[in-house]
Amino acid sequence: MTAPRIRLAQLTDVAELQSLEEMARRRIADERGGERLLEVTPPRSEQWFAEGHVTLVALIDDVPVGFLSMRTGAISFIEGVFVHPDAREVGCGDALVDEARNIAKERGGRRLEAIALPGDRETKNLYERAAITAKAITVAVDLSDPSS
Repeated sequence: MTAPRIRLAQLTDVAELQSLEEMARRRIADERGGERLLEVTPPRSEQWFAEGHVTLVALIDDVPVGFLSMRTGAISFIEGVFVHPDAREVGCGDALVDEARNIAKERGGRRLEAIALPGDRETKNLYERAAITAKAITVAVDLSDPSS
């Protein structure tokens, strides 16, 4: 498999981005804390090309195989990153995060933040390789659950 190429998303990528995001959301739903994250994170399709947002696409042989969505500012925030399972282990995630770091710095960002679910070791490892480490842990209780 060839090395990934990273570029800004284009309107011609929308169908592939939607498909990748649907896969990502199904995966998140299976993770501990995933349902809660999905409740507060609507599909990103409305934000892909919005002002103050950057959407990057990872390509292998000119085929989109992953994406990263980031809100930019003084504190830039990676809202989502996903690589198709068949395209993992070739550096797509690392390349996406590296490019996000570069763009955040170019746009005057002082810090880059992201979120990883408690049991999502792959995402935690990805961020840790990029020196993005835990600064806070969010805890919660479901008040609608009588057993809580």
